[in-house]
Amino acid sequence: MSMIVSASPHIHAKISTKRIMLDVIIALCPALIAATVIFGLRALLLTAVSAAACVFFEWGFEKICGTKSTICDLSAVVTGILLAYNVPVSLPIWQLIFGDLVAIVAIKMLFGGIGKNFANPAITARIVLFLAFSSSMTGWVYPDGVSSATPLAMLQNGQTPDLLNLLLGWHGGCIGETCAAALLLGFIYLLIRGIITWHTPACFVGTVFVLSFVFGQDAVRQILSGGLMLGAIFMATDYATTPPTKAGRAIFGVGAGILTVLIRFFGSYAEGVSFAILFMNILTPYITKWTRTKPFGGVKA
Repeated sequence: MSMIVSASPHIHAKISTKRIMLDVIIALCPALIAATVIFGLRALLLTAVSAAACVFFEWGFEKICGTKSTICDLSAVVTGILLAYNVPVSLPIWQLIFGDLVAIVAIKMLFGGIGKNFANPAITARIVLFLAFSSSMTGWVYPDGVSSATPLAMLQNGQTPDLLNLLLGWHGGCIGETCAAALLLGFIYLLIRGIITWHTPACFVGTVFVLSFVFGQDAVRQILSGGLMLGAIFMATDYATTPPTKAGRAIFGVGAGILTVLIRFFGSYAEGVSFAILFMNILTPYITKWTRTKPFGGVKA
């Protein structure tokens, strides 16, 4: 009798990767519609270019390596959309395409493709873009096309952003992070479809809310500002880079929330979501090990 040794996963569900990614794309659509209304057609252009570039880079990498194409699973499309959502509408297109290259080739494909990357490609690429093109990545544009401070910068300066504007997205910021209402619609859709669980987003946002209150900050405006909603709902729930256990997801969310607050309140950078998620991605294998349940009747390895 022969045995076949192969890489995980060994247990397969009826739902496919393509179906999961399609649901994520659908959940991201309200934010794209809001961004197009708020920032104009350039938001739609950047998103389309980013998605197409990610698909091209994944196809090209697999073509060069002579491996089976995986572009039909739509994961590259999701990465492209998320990266576009994490940049200002004024970012030069070539810089965004460079970020797509980093996300797909350096972070995803060089580690073996979907499910094998240690960090979220879109989050990591955003950080690379921020470090490489700081001026472009902080060129916030208000919906009327005039440069403007983000709500987080306003809060740091003692100003009070309007709550309705925060909900509807009428303020400066990255393409996909401004409209909290649209992101919440996507969150509800993903929960109903069973694509994600509430643990990480609720613990992430809840931790930021509680600690903001403890530190004497405006807790409501803190959770509605910056990339918190986008990060908590769509990037901190990535299957490959976050813990698979419910307890692990909760720990991940709490840890990301703590780091976000520390960076926002005590760091030199107004936002901390991207760095928080990336750091927790690195800890994911350890969190998974700590929270993995023992099968009934099993012994500790």
